[in-house]
Amino acid sequence: MNLRRLSAVSFGHMAIDILNASIAMILAVLAVPFNISNAQIALGGMAYALMGSLTQPFFGVLADRLGGRWLGAVGLLWTAVFYYAATFSQDYFTLITLMTIASLGSGAFHPQGAMNAGAAGGPKATTGTSVFFLLGQLGLALGPMIAGVLLEEIWMLGPRIMAVATLPFVVWLAVGLRKPLVRVEEEPPQPRPATLEERRRLQQRISRARAASNSVAQPNKRWVALVAFAVLVALRASVHQIFYGMLPKYFADLGFTPTQFGFMVGVPSVAIALGSMAGGVLGDRYDQPKILLWSLLAATPFSWMMLDIVDGWVFYPIAFVAGFLVGIPHSILVVMAQRFLPHRQGLASGAILGFTFASGAVGMGVAGPIADFYTLSAVMHVTALMPLAAAFCAVFLRTRIAAALPMAPAAGSAD
Repeated sequence: MNLRRLSAVSFGHMAIDILNASIAMILAVLAVPFNISNAQIALGGMAYALMGSLTQPFFGVLADRLGGRWLGAVGLLWTAVFYYAATFSQDYFTLITLMTIASLGSGAFHPQGAMNAGAAGGPKATTGTSVFFLLGQLGLALGPMIAGVLLEEIWMLGPRIMAVATLPFVVWLAVGLRKPLVRVEEEPPQPRPATLEERRRLQQRISRARAASNSVAQPNKRWVALVAFAVLVALRASVHQIFYGMLPKYFADLGFTPTQFGFMVGVPSVAIALGSMAGGVLGDRYDQPKILLWSLLAATPFSWMMLDIVDGWVFYPIAFVAGFLVGIPHSILVVMAQRFLPHRQGLASGAILGFTFASGAVGMGVAGPIADFYTLSAVMHVTALMPLAAAFCAVFLRTRIAAALPMAPAAGSAD
């Protein structure tokens, strides 16, 4: 494992996601001086998210051609420069324009980051990639906390300091990724004879999978599972993105200071990251649709309470549990998407991640104008109920997706 390359790209991921996560905080504190409506906050967050996500396929192709050597440093520097410039904006339009341009750096960073992390892992590519994403999630959690404290104490000088503070990471990326990318192919493990107990378990799994497949084998039923899956992903992503983008404004309207609501947003962000990891572990051991169903059902009351029980220490365990439960489905949904296309899992992974980010951004964009027409509180409480609808969609996934993978993986699979 190439620790120099992995540490450079992983901590660079943390740095750029700290900036990404502070956008909602900046919009919340500028809402009054700039006379920004809820719809404008949502529109700004949607523009930032869409620009950063929809450009990633282009930058992914560019990273393949360039080996990802300079896109990391250039992407982080690009985001920092335009982020810094945006803090001098005197109106909403200039602020959002510069922030949206800044998100291009994030779009450039992430494809090469994932590629370099996997390559740095060598024969442990999955471990390297997981470290890369874990540091990014840490950045998403730290961003609101750091921005909240700095905005309250020194106003816009705080985000400027945050932008300048990323420059050492730019240098670290430039130095750490200066050598050409060398891919280390994993040697397939030598198969050993299966024991009698392993053969018995494999036969039981095959029998159960065949029975499940036979019970739902009608081709005209497949579209039901596909539609239910897409709606579930969109609903869950919208819950995540609306909470992530609108909670700072919601707590600001309740009278909390930037420092306070920075931590109030950061706690569920940490929990979402841990929930995603836990969902991956649980999904390997238990029935995945059942995990989706019960985690989404359980997330609803905690999400609702997180909006109402906001005073005192009790808020934080409630917010943590809400974020943890909302995060559980993420890894499971990616695996399910791969099972829909078992022979094109790279395409499936890219499609599900792209659809997740895009649908979440659109969901937030729709929520903003509704919040202006009614109230932000009403929109947030309706959002807290959306996991119930997502759980209902999970009912239609019970056997069809569970049986979508081939019965036995090929020997020596690198995945």
